[in-house]
Amino acid sequence: MKPDLKVISRSRIPDPRKPILEVRGLTQVFPVNRSFLTVLEDIRITARTGELICILGPSGCGKSTLLKALSGFLKPSAGEVRLNGRPVSRPGPDRCVVFQEDALFPWLTVSENIAFGLKGKVRDRRAVQQEVDRFLSLVGLTPYRHFLPREISGGMKQRVALARVLILQPQVLLMDEPFASLDAQAREAMQNLLLSLWEQLSHTILFVTHDVMEAVTLADRILVMDKNPGRIRADIPVDLKRPRHSDASEFTRFCRMLHEGLRGQFI
Repeated sequence: MKPDLKVISRSRIPDPRKPILEVRGLTQVFPVNRSFLTVLEDIRITARTGELICILGPSGCGKSTLLKALSGFLKPSAGEVRLNGRPVSRPGPDRCVVFQEDALFPWLTVSENIAFGLKGKVRDRRAVQQEVDRFLSLVGLTPYRHFLPREISGGMKQRVALARVLILQPQVLLMDEPFASLDAQAREAMQNLLLSLWEQLSHTILFVTHDVMEAVTLADRILVMDKNPGRIRADIPVDLKRPRHSDASEFTRFCRMLHEGLRGQFI
């Protein structure tokens, strides 16, 4: 029997009065072979405090490019990104990214990898250790604190990667298909963990995926993208109650509707 996802309490319902992240007319153009390629065109997104949004679309629609712009790693060709009303012009600890590849430092232990982002920011070693201990516990890796990345599984590596950014207490967590390389069992476990952490820590999350079931499992809202150029084609609230069961009829119907939308059925 598959484990149920954690129930998200009523207190986790996002406050509609508090947009934390706003994307206004974002367009991204790249020079290609003496011409120009428009990858993103007029992207408009408003994310509320504590909201979990999945960005769903086919390969090549610009999902990863969008996250780079939101994180500040890429300057938009036009439009702007605002966090708490202020323009985003560079990367910052208020927006952390979790990639598909864990990118851990192979010479550091699990505990040292999680603590890395706090170096130079928190001088009290005892305070750092307490925070590391807390996040080791939150992601279920306390027994593996002294292990090196090569000594743990892929799923465990992604838990470390998640803890390493969450310990920085970002306001917005940007996730670029972070569970795509995991097997089905590890992927489900990571989805459960993410929902549990989201409930406890109240981050705003933008989660890129090409997997319809993953989007329906996780999201408050799903932004459906098309490509050539990448645009937001639909903004769909997911009104299914939590916990969500993949074998439930309403879950199956919702997934079917999204599959049809990705084939061009959204107006």
